[in-house]
Amino acid sequence: MRVTLQYFNGCPNWKETEAHIETLQSEGVDVELDRQLIETPEAAEQYGFRGSPTIIIDGSDPFADPDAPIGLSCRVYATEDGYAGSPSLDQLRAALQKAS
Repeated sequence: MRVTLQYFNGCPNWKETEAHIETLQSEGVDVELDRQLIETPEAAEQYGFRGSPTIIIDGSDPFADPDAPIGLSCRVYATEDGYAGSPSLDQLRAALQKAS
């Protein structure tokens, strides 16, 4: 399964998401991780980037909010522990299981 982690350097939350994905890989989840740096508002528009981090699993964003603005901003996720800058490990695991 291919996972693309879209991010921009102005938001550090992507590093936590990357660590969650690497944890899942170490648990044996078959994930090929690509990182995609979004550097400009034009690139954000081109890719439909709704904030950092955005996780694309086999071409689809399982956490998509169609009302979220496109642009260079930090993304917020509703997790079991409240709002956070990254989906939880369990949310990522569930999204990957659903996609497979």
